[in-house]
Amino acid sequence: MLSCELRRISGLEPAEIPTYIDKAAQNVVQYYVANKIHIATAESCTGGMLASAITSVSGASEMFECGLVTYSERIKSGLLEIPQDFIDRYGVVSAEVALAMAKGVHEKSGADVGVGITGIAGPTGGTDEQPVGTIYVSVVSRDKEITENLALTEPESGIDVRLRNRLMAVLYSLETALEILK
Repeated sequence: MLSCELRRISGLEPAEIPTYIDKAAQNVVQYYVANKIHIATAESCTGGMLASAITSVSGASEMFECGLVTYSERIKSGLLEIPQDFIDRYGVVSAEVALAMAKGVHEKSGADVGVGITGIAGPTGGTDEQPVGTIYVSVVSRDKEITENLALTEPESGIDVRLRNRLMAVLYSLETALEILK
């Protein structure tokens, strides 16, 4: 289920969302540093935006292990060791692949928390079964997994759909990176 914060800001212009992301990233870095927790990310449709949000905060070097941009199926299979037949079975944009990405980066990095993001940011690429805004975020820790289809709806005209969807996925990931530890 989407957080109250994510639902509340879903109508904002993409230019306004970074303020919320900056605050969420600061909260994650402060909490993780204070509790000696480490995070690693594997991103597809967000292209490293989550890693950038985290590392833009002073002190992130104490808690950020690595960020992988695994855009292609070949790299998802190679770096994260997600079997190609698994990707073929579930589709690269799926809860199963997002979870496999999160688990893969979690295990490979040795971080306490792993995040996987895959989806269709738009404005093209959507289908009837998976429209633009179908974005799966998975966050895993040693003993907990949270995976969500953000199912972002088409915003009002004039808004950069791709940017908005990517930013929303980053914000949700940051919020969930805190939630999974509570």
